[in-house]
Amino acid sequence: MELSDLSRRCGEWLRGSGPDADIVMSSRIRLARNLARYPFLCRADERVRGEIERELRGVMKEIPLGSSQTYFDVGQLETLDRQFLVERQLISRELAESQGACGVCIADSETVSVMVNEEDHLRLQVFRSGFALDDCWNEISRIDDELESRVSYAFSSEFGYLTACPTNVGTGIRASVLLHLPALVMTKEIQKVFQAAQKISLAVRGLYGEGSQAMGDFYQFSNQVTLGKKEDDILGNLKSVIPSIIAYEKKVRQALVRENREKLHDQVARAFGVLRTAQTITSDETMQLLSSVRMGVHLGLIDDLELPTLNEIFLNTQPAHLQKLQNASLASGERNAARAGYIREKLAGADHTQN
Repeated sequence: MELSDLSRRCGEWLRGSGPDADIVMSSRIRLARNLARYPFLCRADERVRGEIERELRGVMKEIPLGSSQTYFDVGQLETLDRQFLVERQLISRELAESQGACGVCIADSETVSVMVNEEDHLRLQVFRSGFALDDCWNEISRIDDELESRVSYAFSSEFGYLTACPTNVGTGIRASVLLHLPALVMTKEIQKVFQAAQKISLAVRGLYGEGSQAMGDFYQFSNQVTLGKKEDDILGNLKSVIPSIIAYEKKVRQALVRENREKLHDQVARAFGVLRTAQTITSDETMQLLSSVRMGVHLGLIDDLELPTLNEIFLNTQPAHLQKLQNASLASGERNAARAGYIREKLAGADHTQN
């Protein structure tokens, strides 16, 4: 698999085929692990980092990730290719900015990625479309067991798995669900959700996780605490809370339709119209307009347009993806024009909004 192969398709988590995919873009579980016989990366020199990377690169060749897989030497990738993998959420921004020996092993299905030498020696990730935390957990637990049968993890009988950041010590698990919540944002009810999440130790972040801004009304909900918590408890907390947020968003969407259908329809139609006709458009504006159209599709206000198509537009209009599709390095203004052209082409066959 080459990076150019990825640019011609959407990843599994963007297929829009999972449970509650109209609101839940994706589910992800990440595990942080370190090898017992090496220091944490913050105390490792280039020689040690190289030894860790070479050992884990070899081990990953033996681990089945559920489909064919490819190992990429991130240290040798160009900046654009690194950003491309960040946009697909296959590597973190931290790994993209790393220097020296580091890499990532990616399943061709894009349901699994294993980062080497990010903050920890290993960061395992499993993705699924929609609300599917159990599927994610079953798969990542299998891969973790396969790895642990081949390498010795840094583990304490008192504290659990040892990690570079104290917040990950214990299970080393970060479970997250990416939700699209435009109705709660429009009505400012989202603040109530934030407050409730904070009370039960859930973190709320933007599209690309820690340190990222919310774009297009997408929010990532994840556990904050791992130490002293069992995996089942962490997942159980999310599985009990996320359905309530989904139900809340659906309730508010229906209320908006019921109380002021004409105004909502106008907003959706305007967003759809701009996307279909714009000659130049920024990434931020695209995300916001797609958010309205995505909600309009769910509410039946737009015909002949499906979520997978919107997800494809959402991904391929990100800066690095756009340049990969154009096979050229583009300045900001050139990207805005190319983005508008791509969207016009993708929406050319879509019907007008309903009357």
